[in-house]
Amino acid sequence: MENLARFGYVVRGLVYVVIGALALQVALGGGGALTDPQGAIAVIGKSLPRAILLYGILVGLVGYSLWGFIRAILDPLHKGNGPRGALARIGYALSGVSYVLLVVATYGLITGGAAAASSGAQTAQAQKTAATLLAQSGGAYAVAGVAILITAVGIIQIIAGVRRKFDEQKAPNSLPSGQKRWMVWVSQFGFAARGAVFALIGVFLFSAAYTHDASKAQGIDGVLEALLAQPAGPWLLGVVALGLIAFGFYSVMSGVWLRLRG
Repeated sequence: MENLARFGYVVRGLVYVVIGALALQVALGGGGALTDPQGAIAVIGKSLPRAILLYGILVGLVGYSLWGFIRAILDPLHKGNGPRGALARIGYALSGVSYVLLVVATYGLITGGAAAASSGAQTAQAQKTAATLLAQSGGAYAVAGVAILITAVGIIQIIAGVRRKFDEQKAPNSLPSGQKRWMVWVSQFGFAARGAVFALIGVFLFSAAYTHDASKAQGIDGVLEALLAQPAGPWLLGVVALGLIAFGFYSVMSGVWLRLRG
């Protein structure tokens, strides 16, 4: 499981590097695209050798989704059952669910199925799910509850990045001290950037619940588009894009550094 989780971290990192790199191109006015993990996988799938890459990504996504459920249920990171630990474990479970959806989409891309990965799919899924829930009695409260949870997870990630509380199970001890300090800074920046994106996803979802307007729900691609639409949009987008690239690099290195400790 440790080896499968390692590979999952590497694949997750590759996906975020692609998302960040494409967004950075948009911020610099040089093409690119504002996309989400499914769109990033679709971009990777256009490369050669296509089949080998996509099957490798599929295995990594399966590994990372399993790792999310294992962290939530078996608690190998010893988060505990307190309020903070419970919230972290709920976040792990949500991560597991989200990566199961990516597994399905990637398998669809391999087989040519209808559920293939495509750019903007995350926002479409969020809006469809929000619309379904809002149509139910008390659905707005359910959407608001999920929104608050996602926002809290994002804020926790920002705090974890700032306070360097993200590496309990990582062991980058083989690096020289100078390189280790640089890697810690990159990891902090990346973790905080992804946390900010998640927090904004939660804010948009809460707005959808408050206004009963499912179209306000956004995925990663929608958040990036919203940042670009601000007065200093290219600068904001550029900073977040660099942060997502940094997070991707951190995730890849996590595949090297991961050590499950008792």
